[in-house]
Amino acid sequence: MTPQWPPRVALLQGTIDLRILCAAVLGAGLLGANPALAAEPELTLRYDKPATTWTEALPIGNGRIGAMVFGSTNEENLQINESTLWGGRPHDYTNPDAVSHLEGIRNLIFAGKAAEAASLAERVMGRPKLLMPYQPFCNLRLHFRGESPPEAYRRELRLDQAIATTSYLENGIELRREAFASYPDQVLVLRLTAGQPRQLTFAIGIDSPQEGARVDTAGKDVLLLTGQVQPRQNPANSWIGSWEEPGLRFAAIVRVLPEDGSVRADDGRLEVTGASAVTILVSNATSFRNYRDIDGDALAAARGSLDRAARRSFEDLRRRHVADFQALFSRVQLQLGDTVSRETTDRRIAGFDATDDPGLMALYFHVGRYLLISCSRPGGQPANLQGIWNQELRPAWGSKWTTNINLEMNYWLADAGNLWETQEPLWDLVRDLRVTGAETARVHYGAKGWVLHHNTDLWRAATPVDGPWGLWPMGSLWLANQMWDHYEFSQDREFLAREAYPAMRGAAEFALDLLVTAPAGSRAAGRLVTNPSTSPENNYLVDGKGHSLTYAPTMDQQLAGELFERCRKAAAILGVDADFAKRLEDAGSRLPPPQVGARGQLQEWIEDYTEAEPGHRHVSHLYALFPGQGIDVERTPALAAAARRSLELRGDGGTGWAAAWRVALWARLQDADRAYANLRFLITKSTLPNMFDLHPPFQIDGNLGGAAGISELLVQSTADEIRLLPALPKRWPTGQLTGVRVRGGATVDVSWKDGRLTEARIRTESALRYRVTCNGQTTDVMVEDRAPVVLDSTLQRVGP
Repeated sequence: MTPQWPPRVALLQGTIDLRILCAAVLGAGLLGANPALAAEPELTLRYDKPATTWTEALPIGNGRIGAMVFGSTNEENLQINESTLWGGRPHDYTNPDAVSHLEGIRNLIFAGKAAEAASLAERVMGRPKLLMPYQPFCNLRLHFRGESPPEAYRRELRLDQAIATTSYLENGIELRREAFASYPDQVLVLRLTAGQPRQLTFAIGIDSPQEGARVDTAGKDVLLLTGQVQPRQNPANSWIGSWEEPGLRFAAIVRVLPEDGSVRADDGRLEVTGASAVTILVSNATSFRNYRDIDGDALAAARGSLDRAARRSFEDLRRRHVADFQALFSRVQLQLGDTVSRETTDRRIAGFDATDDPGLMALYFHVGRYLLISCSRPGGQPANLQGIWNQELRPAWGSKWTTNINLEMNYWLADAGNLWETQEPLWDLVRDLRVTGAETARVHYGAKGWVLHHNTDLWRAATPVDGPWGLWPMGSLWLANQMWDHYEFSQDREFLAREAYPAMRGAAEFALDLLVTAPAGSRAAGRLVTNPSTSPENNYLVDGKGHSLTYAPTMDQQLAGELFERCRKAAAILGVDADFAKRLEDAGSRLPPPQVGARGQLQEWIEDYTEAEPGHRHVSHLYALFPGQGIDVERTPALAAAARRSLELRGDGGTGWAAAWRVALWARLQDADRAYANLRFLITKSTLPNMFDLHPPFQIDGNLGGAAGISELLVQSTADEIRLLPALPKRWPTGQLTGVRVRGGATVDVSWKDGRLTEARIRTESALRYRVTCNGQTTDVMVEDRAPVVLDSTLQRVGP
């Protein structure tokens, strides 16, 4: 069965697919009115002063173009990105010498000589061993005369419209700006209006932090910025690679469309005088075609989008943008509490420690959905460590794709959050990595299938990088498992056959070749184990010294076991590869079982080592609890208890994304208090004024993972079970969540009051059977095609 709801965004000759608009209308708000809730969810970020730092500016984006809007009254700045502007150029990272050292590293690890193994592992790193960084593109600057101090200043971001606004009074006249990044028209749009005619007089400029960028005028109303990423030497301690040849070409075009008044070019900028309203269009592009080809025409690409957009009125551009964005955003709604705050967002964040404002938590959830839509759309690149927004030439960790948790976490929200389209760039990345990863598997391991280590970049690196701790060869397995998870939510057989199963089979093929039999005398003697590997970014202690390299870290066995089982299921569904499925069954039976240590914890390593950093941010050995499904409070209570002990020992909080992961883990353990404690940490310790997550520094995974964790508190699922309110925080006694997706293919709405379920609705487009649980009660329901099942507070069916 291939579901048709919700459909993907389809753009045919500039027309938004009407099925999406229907889905948006039908996909949310089907519950009966809950009188204990505010009439509408809070969907606006509010401020009463301009941004003075980048982390106070407001993000807008269309999956390819991103911008940070400062909202200044005299010197406005829109800092702009484009998802394919990166350092470096097409490059093969493989190291032909790597495979010759593999057996030596394995033997040293089995012999307990981790330090010597680490020294040898330096010889198997990719070439170079540091990857390339995501880059800032340009700044659009507006200079206003500012003849009198502004009054009644307001700066807002409407999440449901994806429009950032700035308004204020100057000499009693209202001045207003609206900014948005249009996905249908692929341009950045800035609209300026005045409360009285001919009151807009200002200058427009554009510049870039990229060395050698050039600015020209083309006629009286157009600015051109062109350039090429130049060679750069970056210090090794920046964890960013260097490159010695020019790379991507880039171009941006600014066109000014005034109403009344005049515009003229003057010394590399444009001067607008006496206008009543002005529309500014910005189009930017690079020469990137794919990870092997950067010979595209950046200027022609930018000009094409601009010319098409310029033929439309501002009203039409805005209408198309809002309709497109709302078609995705409005599918899911969350309301917590009975009031709507008019306080500014920064003050609400600062005061949360005292208020536990439930409305701010709901707003945080919606911000996560907003950011995912804004930074990941079909045709663009996946969300990187900073989504799509970056102002630094040397951003933290290169603002690349870290694949030992961060990239995967960016998309945890996509399935349950009913944002399937946002995953298409991720699947595109996997398709490329299956090629580069296959070559890396062959060159580095002499193996079939495809491999991915802990980072990749625009050039699709799949090699081990950074240092010996980067010798973690399980990234392909994690992404392949995530593709199966999407199939479980969507039941999209075409996706399974075309995208997921080929990736899953290739990752499983690599794992079969990677696994070796642990020697006699070792903890896992006779078992199939990964070697070499690590537990991502964590070290264990032996004789007081920290080491990363090991064999059979717990996460590896969880990833491999889960993938082998899912590959077998997929092969059966598709009616293929029976012999391969038998190989996977046999290999899976030989993996080491989970180990419980002396402290009652689920061990992170095959040995009961002491952690070098007991409160470490990664909790990789708990993958099977979340996002995996191998550990469950009902099906595997002993392992769930060991996982709980591990979480207790590791502690709450940490970095932003670490706290977000802990929210979901505690939710799976059905411990609402501990989950909420980590949510509080996210707000009070790790949320910036613009609601970006503070890693530190800013990383978007905390936002997206935190929103996914909130969803897990309220609805959890397997292919045949739905758990309603499994970890409802006491601070949220009243609320409503509509439009959330569950495994098996259904959509669920749930409403509660005084901490108890009031109503749930389950709907689907095919006949499905679920076991539904809530507050210790259980019922079995059969959901018929297009006929929603309504359950009351005791899980009794209401109506026919």
